[in-house]
Amino acid sequence: MTAKTTISLICFIGFTAAWMGSCLKKESPVVAPGTLKLVVPSNFPPPEDIFKNNRLTKEGFELGRKLFYDGRLAKDGVTSCASCHQQFAAFATFEHPFSHGINNQFTTRNAPGLFNLAWHRELHWDGGINHLEVQPLAPITAPNEMGETIGDLVSKLNSNSRYREMFRSAFGDPEVTAPRLLKALAQFMGMLVSSGSKYDKVKSGLAKFSQAEESGYAIFLTKCGSCHKEPLFTDLSYRNTGIPPDPILKDIGRMRITRLREDSLKFKVPSLRNVMLTAPYGHDGRFFSASAMIDHYRTGVQAGPTLDPRLRYGLSISNNEKADLLQFLGTLTDTAFVKDSRFKDPG
Repeated sequence: MTAKTTISLICFIGFTAAWMGSCLKKESPVVAPGTLKLVVPSNFPPPEDIFKNNRLTKEGFELGRKLFYDGRLAKDGVTSCASCHQQFAAFATFEHPFSHGINNQFTTRNAPGLFNLAWHRELHWDGGINHLEVQPLAPITAPNEMGETIGDLVSKLNSNSRYREMFRSAFGDPEVTAPRLLKALAQFMGMLVSSGSKYDKVKSGLAKFSQAEESGYAIFLTKCGSCHKEPLFTDLSYRNTGIPPDPILKDIGRMRITRLREDSLKFKVPSLRNVMLTAPYGHDGRFFSASAMIDHYRTGVQAGPTLDPRLRYGLSISNNEKADLLQFLGTLTDTAFVKDSRFKDPG
């Protein structure tokens, strides 16, 4: 789910977030037998407390999983969250710069992979969403994504006996409400933790880098590590990396949210975990390979008043260094995550 909303939608979400603040606290789940726990990898920092008012349960998680894969969340009855976030692509959109919404429309930003969201204080390329429970409102209601209203969605689900039974299991009674719907989706998405790559095994002493991977890791630490900080492989900041704006989209990035000139063309630093699975790259998906992305930093950085100072002269990376860097990036693929049956379509 991506930030392809209009300014009016952003205003709507801001208003809704305030409304949700009180509603979410009132809608806390009753005590259920299937309590779940977010397992924090040993090499990860403490996550955000995203489940503070959303008690994590097996029933809530399973409800969220069913909703994530259900086309009924969209006006056309077909386009689901999983349409744009495919598990085999680390919950990004495979080989498409923009996702397909209802009525054969395209979105206007590249769908990021969904994993390790519990460590994000803000979401979307521009940080326009400040809590995982509010996030689904953007794609569900955006006219070029799922195009549905929350009222109609709640009515549809309330008329479905299977959903009413699942809501009863998760929340104590069968009523479908917007806060409960969003809580369930947050439980599923918040549990998408990726930490089983070869890199992680090397760090825990269970594997070793090849010579090329070891060399690539050293290059990464020198050239890339300050922004793509371990172990999340993002520092969660917003930066202008010298990507020229698309003349049609005219996407100003973080400035659309803050209205501050100094945030012009700044976008959230994406995680490099599973990077070899999530092509194409960049906020508008203009780079169709990791090789092309690296070449941008070598020769394609465009100067500008908000350009990150680290990139003033681009990055000096030789062809041999590039080859080794690509080998290292391959060690960030978490095969177990993209095949994990807990996250698959429940059918």
